[in-house]
Order: sequence, then structure tokens, then C-alpha cells
Amino acid sequence: MTAGERIETATETLNDVIIARSRTVVIGFLVLTVVFAGGFGLVTTDTDSTDSFTEDLPEQDALDSVNEEFEGPFQTSDETTQLVHTGDNVLTKEGLIRSLLVLERVEQREDLRMESANGPAPLIAQAIDPTATTPAEQRRVIESATTTEIRQAIREQSDDPTFKRTLSTDFNPTAASASASITVISHDIPNEFTDDDLTDIQLSIKSIASDQPGDIRAFGSGITDAETANVIGDSMTLVMPVVVLLLLAFLAISYRDPIDLALGLLALLMTVIWTFGFLGYSGIPFNQQMVSVPVLLLAVGVDFGIHIVNRYREETVQGYEPLEAMRTANNQLMIAFVIVTVTTVFGFGANVISDLGPIRNMGIASSVGIIFTFFIFGIFLPAAKLEVDQLRERFGVPEFGSDPIASEDSSLGRLLAMPARASRHAPLVFVIVLIVIGGAAAGYGAGVDTSFDTEDFLPPEEQPAYVSYVPAPLAPNEYTVTETINLLEDKFATDQDESVKIYVEGSFEEDHALEALADPNDDPPSNLAVGSGGEAEARSIITVIQAHAAEDPEFAALVDRNDRNDNDIPDRNLDLIYDELFASSAGSQAEQYLTEDRRKAQVEYAIDGDASQQAVAADAAEFATDFRYEATATGNIVVFAAVTDLIFSSSVQGLILAIGLTAVFLVITYAALERKPLLGIVNVFPILIAIALLIATMRSLGMSLNALTGTILSISIGLGIAYSVHATHRFIDEFKSADAFTALMTTLSGTGGALMGSMLTTALGTGALALAITPVLGDFGLLMALSVVYSFVTAIVALPPAMLLWASYNESPSLWHRVTTAVGIRH
Repeated sequence: MTAGERIETATETLNDVIIARSRTVVIGFLVLTVVFAGGFGLVTTDTDSTDSFTEDLPEQDALDSVNEEFEGPFQTSDETTQLVHTGDNVLTKEGLIRSLLVLERVEQREDLRMESANGPAPLIAQAIDPTATTPAEQRRVIESATTTEIRQAIREQSDDPTFKRTLSTDFNPTAASASASITVISHDIPNEFTDDDLTDIQLSIKSIASDQPGDIRAFGSGITDAETANVIGDSMTLVMPVVVLLLLAFLAISYRDPIDLALGLLALLMTVIWTFGFLGYSGIPFNQQMVSVPVLLLAVGVDFGIHIVNRYREETVQGYEPLEAMRTANNQLMIAFVIVTVTTVFGFGANVISDLGPIRNMGIASSVGIIFTFFIFGIFLPAAKLEVDQLRERFGVPEFGSDPIASEDSSLGRLLAMPARASRHAPLVFVIVLIVIGGAAAGYGAGVDTSFDTEDFLPPEEQPAYVSYVPAPLAPNEYTVTETINLLEDKFATDQDESVKIYVEGSFEEDHALEALADPNDDPPSNLAVGSGGEAEARSIITVIQAHAAEDPEFAALVDRNDRNDNDIPDRNLDLIYDELFASSAGSQAEQYLTEDRRKAQVEYAIDGDASQQAVAADAAEFATDFRYEATATGNIVVFAAVTDLIFSSSVQGLILAIGLTAVFLVITYAALERKPLLGIVNVFPILIAIALLIATMRSLGMSLNALTGTILSISIGLGIAYSVHATHRFIDEFKSADAFTALMTTLSGTGGALMGSMLTTALGTGALALAITPVLGDFGLLMALSVVYSFVTAIVALPPAMLLWASYNESPSLWHRVTTAVGIRH
């Protein structure tokens, strides 16, 4: 017995079980559904957005070390909440009182665990009365102070870096005015507190701040996590009803029978339940990328469901009894379902090799979900269909629409068969033209951009216009995080994307230490900003020393005595200089660039504003090698560039792996089943054209490969190969009893109708992701819909000439005869 015969025997045995024990199969699957439903409550939500992508990156580890060891100009720990106050002038008496009222109400609530507060209002109040230590006392000080006293207190502190950091960059000491301020509330958080507890605290503070007159808003990691979680929930709430409605509409057209429609929807629901149950039991978190998983599974499930019901109907309209019709349909489709499942797993699962955790988890979840889809639609649905039809016959329930979607005699069938007619006489010419078109599209699409940005994961600052038409129960939450982040970037010197950091480790009390920090600045790379002297624009412990020396003559004399080469950089007795510096008014600024143990330092460099993310990161990494100490380039722009590189490599590797595994599997499968291995190559040909067209479309639309769309290439292989697999498998069955052209006509007019129904439901279903709140999901949905359309079109247009060319090769003994016949030369 050959391998193909063994596979067919195993398939027939499985189908016999499905048909002979259909009730047992249905009950068993329903019990499993109840078991998987228990995992729903265990599903966790990942709200870290970018953090999960940057985990374990050396650049991120270095940035974490910088954030932990240096007190930056705008850095707060997770145990703090920021109050951002904006207005024409937040330093007026009224503005200061409003800020202090919020602090007072926060302090009055013990559950908010306020430990201290640092901002312009407390600092000004204490400058007037140092004994005022609580928000209530500070409010009374401001209320009793005159405008002149308040202005004088502001001017006295205008040179204090700590005070200036709490105010926007438009702070005017003379006018005592600023358009924004930040007050940082520190919390006394015990070890047993969770992220959810901090979120509750910050949401309560947000409510208190919003109740006050004026524009005071709370901001912090807990609020960001809450809104990120809301984005995921809101996206699901907006997308899934649309997906379900579209599925209902097109499934109703495809099935044309309410009972069959209900069975198809039940199978789809079971697929989602099983997949989410798996996520809960396995501990894989649900994040924004995962929103696409149920949509993808519904797309594949719709494809399977339409094929099984449509093929069953093709047999019943010819007069076969239900059991025999289902046996024939399932025997023919089961192998196709197995092939589609394996190739789809290859496409979706190719993302498992990614070095990025969220993409890897998405690959695992979607692959397992596809396997569940095969079991439910390949085994449960046929058994349930038989049971329901038996009940219908027993109770006399009529069928409302039992004809297949298309046939050879229908207008749709004739339309779908047109590519076979057109390419019948010169298939080689058609194949060559398609290869040229695909090659040109791939060449153009090779220039598609790759990107990674926090904004991809955040809700837009202004919600889309369609949200105003959404019914109240489905309306999304109000979002403030993006607006607040943009405000902070506009008003404060907070944007780390505008600079890179060099994290340096060594002994900075050695005489040559500061010279070693300064030497690389003489020859900076092109993408770092350069000052008038040709040196890199750097901020480090050196610039702090020089700035303080310019203000303090005594300190300047100390530096001068220890500067042996007169370049304003001390090169001996550095421990003494550090002691004096840290004890002075510049001490807080020094802490930004040198640790207390003098073993670690950071140097911050301005960058060329026109330079690309990748160019800056590459220059920074190379520049770090110029330091005599161990140095690592970091900063958000460097970290995000590293993630961008990983996204691109994951996309390319995933695409290559998906294509390679799919092609090898199909070659082996068709060799085992039909002894026709080249059918595997023919099967892959249409999807390669579709992928080339998709990449070209991405570039033409200005879309980039990002945290989610980076998975689109391999996923398109997994989802799109189904169209050519179903068509190829049907062709093989028909080819056994007819010539190639007749077999193609039957395939395209019969299975082609099911493919078209599947394409319409899948494209519109995945396209519904464009309604998601976050841009990254919207782009993914649009591209997914396009990939499905391209896969269907190429299966209808590119597969027929390739199949005819294969048939000519398979049947003709003479190479010359094969070629001349293929180009249409008569013999």
C-alpha cells in the first residue's frame, strides 16, 4: 500500500467514525467546549504595549539602568503620580491654590497613600514660609500672601534646576509666568501592592483633579495601563459586532438556510471559546496584537464551513442520500482541510521564531487556534450537519436553500471559469506575464519601510468620526494619555526621542576619567548634532562642572587648580571636585549624569533632526566603541530602532520559513497522495504573486512593517494558500476522470463559488479591524483584507494557466512538444 493509499484509508476511517457516530462526536465536542470555557476567566490582559517588545534587548537593559541610577530631568518611578496643570499662567495666585487644593484632597484620603509632593506650588509656599509642610498649610500660605510676595518667591527660585524642571519651557522668571507645570506625588506603596492597586490610586486622583476648576490632569503608569486595557476592550467591542454582522450577512447569502447558518455560527463560536480557553490555561496574555487572532480564526472557519456545506450540497442536488453525500464530500475535503490546516499553521506559526515576545505569542495562539478550527469544522460540523438534517427529516422541517453557490450553468460559474478559457491556448505566455508582474511588484515592494513607535499602541488623540454614531453601550471610553503625552512633549524638555544616551561604566575618580568622556566628542558621527566648534553637543557631568564653575568662583578656582592642560576639564583630584559639586546647588543636576559611587555615568547627545531612526542608532552604536570605558548606546530612539530591526528580520525570516515549509510540505504531500510532486510548486505559485502585490500595495499606500503588520507576510501565506489548495485538490479529483481543461472548468465553477463566498466574508470580516481604536490594528485589518482578495484573485487567475502548463508537462513526452503546445503552436 502506497503512502497516498494509507492516507486515504485513514481519512475514510475517520469519516466513517464521523458519519456512523455523529451524535457521540457532537456530544464530545460540546463537552470539550465547556472545559475550554473554564479558561476564559484565567485570561490576563497585557497593557505594557511597547515594554513587551523591548524586553531583554541590550539597549533597553542599558536604558533601564540609566533610568534607575540617574535622576533625570523628567523621570518618575512607578510609585508616583504626576499632576499636569495647564493654562495661560499656572503661577498666578489662583493657579497655585488650585494645585494645592488637589494635593490637599489627595492627602486627606488615606487609601491614596500620598507620601510627599514636589511641584511649583509647594516649593513657592515653602519659600515664603519654610514651616508649611502640608498641602493645607501651604494653601493657607499662598492664600494669605500678596501677589508681590509670590512673584518674589518665584524669582528667587528661578535659578534652581529643581524648580525649573517643574515648569514648562516657556517659563518667564521676570513675568513670573508659565503655561504648564508638573507636580509629582510620591506614594508609600507596600510590597504587596499590585499594578492594579496603583491603577486604582491614580484613577481616583484623576477623578479628584478633574473635579477642580482649571485644566489639571493626572498622569502615570497606572492610568496608561488602564487606558491601554480599555483600548483593547473597546477595539474588541467595536470590531467583533461588525465582524459578526458581516458574517451573518454573507453566511446567510452563502448558506441560504437559517439552520445551516446557525450551525456555522455555533462552530465559529466554539472556535473562539476553545482559543480563548487555551490562552487562559496556557498563561499567554491577551494584548492589542491578539485582537486580530479571533478575526483570523473566524476567517479560516468561514472558509472551512462554506466548503463543507457547499460540497455536501453539490452531492445532495445530484440525488445522493445525506449519509452518502457527506461521506463523499468529507472524503474529498478532509485531505484538503488537513493540507490547509498544516500550511496555515506554517504561515501563522512562522512568527514563533520571532525574537519579539508579543509576535511570538501571537504566532502560538493563532497556530493553536487554526488546529482547533480544523477539528471543529472538519469533524464536529459534518457530524452536527448530519444530526440536524436527520432531525429536520423526522419533523418535516424544509430546507430553505440547498443549492451550491455556483455551478457550470450559472452566470457566476461562467464568470469564474473565464481565466481558464483565456489561458487555455497559451498558458506559458500567461505564466511568464504573471511572473514579470509579480517580480516587478516584489521589486517595488522591497522598499517598504519598517517602523516601531509608541503611538502605534495608543488611542488617537481625537477619536475617529464614526465613533459619534456608535450606540452608547458600545461607545469607547474617553482617552487622555495620548493628549497628555503630546502636551508634555510640547511643553517640557521631556522627549527622549530627540537624544541618545551613552551609558558608561568605569572608575570615574581616575585622573583621566573626564578626559576619556570628552575625547570622543572631537570626532562625532554625522547624525549627532554638532556645535559651532565642530564638537558633539553633549550633556554630561563635565558640562555640569563647567556650568557650576561659571557661577561659583570658589568652585571655578578648584577646577582650575586641578586642570593640568587648561581645557576646562579637571584631570586630578576628581573625588574632591565631585564632593564639592554634589554638596552644592548643582548637586541634583550632577545626579543626572554620575552615580553616587562614581562608577557609572551617562552622556546625552542631541541628534540631527533630519536623521532617520536607524541612522541615528547605527551612529550611536559605533560612537559608543570610541569610549575608553565600557559604553552602550541607548535611549528610546536606539531601543526602538533595535525593535524595528527585529521586526524587519522577523518579517523576512517568517516569510521565508512560511514559504519554504509550505512548498516542501505540498511537494511531499502531492508526491505521497498523487505521485505528482510538482503540483506543490504549482500550488505555491499564486500565493507568491499575491504576496508580491501586497508588499507593493503597502509601499504605495505609505504603510510600514510595524509591530503588527510585520506579521502580515507570513500570515498571508497561511491564510491565502487555502484558496489555491482547495482549487488544486478539487482539480486533482476532477482530473482523474476528465482532461485538464474540463477539470479546471468544473473546479472554478464549483469550488470557485465557495472560494468567492469565503473571500467576501473573510475580506470584509478582517477589514472590520479598520474600526479598531488603535492605528496599528486598523492598518493590519486593511492589509489582511487586501491579502485575502489578492489570494482569491491569483487563485482564480494565476492557478489555471499554471495548472494547464503542469498538465501539458505531465502528459507530453517531448520537451519540444511540451513547450510548443504550451505557447499555442499546433502540431
